[in-house]
Amino acid sequence: MYVDPVHALTQQLRDRKASGEKLAVLTAYDYPTARLFDEAGIDLILVGDSLGMVVLGLPDTTGVTMNMMLHHAAAVRRGVKKAPVIVDLPANTYGNPDHALHNAERLVAAGADAVKLEGGVDMIDSVRAITKEGIAYVGHIGMLPQSVLKEGGYKKKGRTEDGASQLLEDAVALEEAGAAAIVLESIVPDVAARISSSIKIPTIGIGAGSACDAQVLVSHDLLGLFPWFVPPFAVQEANLAMEITRAARKFVERVKGE
Repeated sequence: MYVDPVHALTQQLRDRKASGEKLAVLTAYDYPTARLFDEAGIDLILVGDSLGMVVLGLPDTTGVTMNMMLHHAAAVRRGVKKAPVIVDLPANTYGNPDHALHNAERLVAAGADAVKLEGGVDMIDSVRAITKEGIAYVGHIGMLPQSVLKEGGYKKKGRTEDGASQLLEDAVALEEAGAAAIVLESIVPDVAARISSSIKIPTIGIGAGSACDAQVLVSHDLLGLFPWFVPPFAVQEANLAMEITRAARKFVERVKGE
């Protein structure tokens, strides 16, 4: 009997939330990192448009293109055998339902098991266009990096009752539109907890407190690979930047000493 793998993924994530299991999510942008994370047991791997900043040196995510995402998604796909791979739709690629579906299909063809786009109620038509065609979708509400220029910086969300109510409305609408999970970024922890307890799909927190059903980090923040900026909520488990610098200096010394 054929089982639609997209619907199976959505149900799998619902079941894991219902069981109370916390999920660990990391970003990956290349084959070796993705393979290592998969072999380490990471639950979900996100090819985030954060690659614009931590891989390509852009000032924010707004300059990331579809071609960039397709390139990195394909590399990650080659390294992953077990964990579902989520891939971001970059800025300006899902402004209307037809555009959103077309680009979501391109990411799936590159290897995505699910696609993610930013926004809540205002993006519902695009979300429905994606899920209606059987493509798994992950939401993203709260602080939206693709809107950083419009908003004038990165700001905590849910500080007011009106703001909290809008976030809850967004989450419920995304769940009803078929979302498999929702990223909650930089949301007041109490509000993130309210959202998490109000929906049946997992919430994936980043700077949103410990009550979320999952936690995601940019891998460079976890590994200490981007020392020029470290988010206040990130806990570094390694300092690979220091190790890379040490190895490079040792190489310089060895070559010049020959």
